[in-house]
Amino acid sequence: MIPAIIGALLIGLVLSVLGSGGSILTVPVLLYLIGMQPELAIASSLCIVGVISLLSSIRFIKHKKVSWPHVLLFGLPGMLGTYLGAWTSTFSTSNIQLTVFVILMLIGAVMMWRNQSSRCKAGKLNISKILLQGLAVGVVTGFVGVGGGFLIVPALVLLGGIEMRLAIGTSLLIITMNSLVGFVKYYSLLSDKGFEFNWSVIGIMIAGGIVGSMAGQWINQYLPKPMLQKLFAVFLGVMALFILSKSII
Repeated sequence: MIPAIIGALLIGLVLSVLGSGGSILTVPVLLYLIGMQPELAIASSLCIVGVISLLSSIRFIKHKKVSWPHVLLFGLPGMLGTYLGAWTSTFSTSNIQLTVFVILMLIGAVMMWRNQSSRCKAGKLNISKILLQGLAVGVVTGFVGVGGGFLIVPALVLLGGIEMRLAIGTSLLIITMNSLVGFVKYYSLLSDKGFEFNWSVIGIMIAGGIVGSMAGQWINQYLPKPMLQKLFAVFLGVMALFILSKSII
């Protein structure tokens, strides 16, 4: 169980520091460190990331670093998209889901390396694009079990017209909404097929993630975010290649 705890610490730390990326780490941890089946790993990751994101968002809420209108504009269509994505997964295979997952990891690595989210400059609020982006990110969330924070943060800054710090706190709440809706749908679908969730692992991962999130708050004070983003980008690229060779090729 030690590998699960270490993985959970890293997930919470990344979510707290960057407002994204935690879900992209969760599926590999559950797959290769815990040995879960792909379907259960994808579903369980949504529950774990949803709870960690919710708890990580508390400090942003306390410091009024959340844009509630954007939470609704992005989050509500995202919840619908997540439900649709989870439903669509029933017509797919775990191999296809993992392939899409690897593609998203590589996209996330490029975005993090280029430091796109921190370079974005706030623009004019574009409600229609925010709604569509929220729906699209939701579909991705439901289909492959990622919160989509690495897409949400830049979208909030570019299309939502809000500054980076505010976007991170807002992203955590949107990830929470999307992830928990996706988990509820997956839980229903997989339970009907006879799958059993490992609640002890889920609980340990959530607890470790909370500790990691607290560590992330401390790290935020001392390490430059661009450097952390580049390190995370390299890690994402390596993990994507690992999953590709281990489970797809």
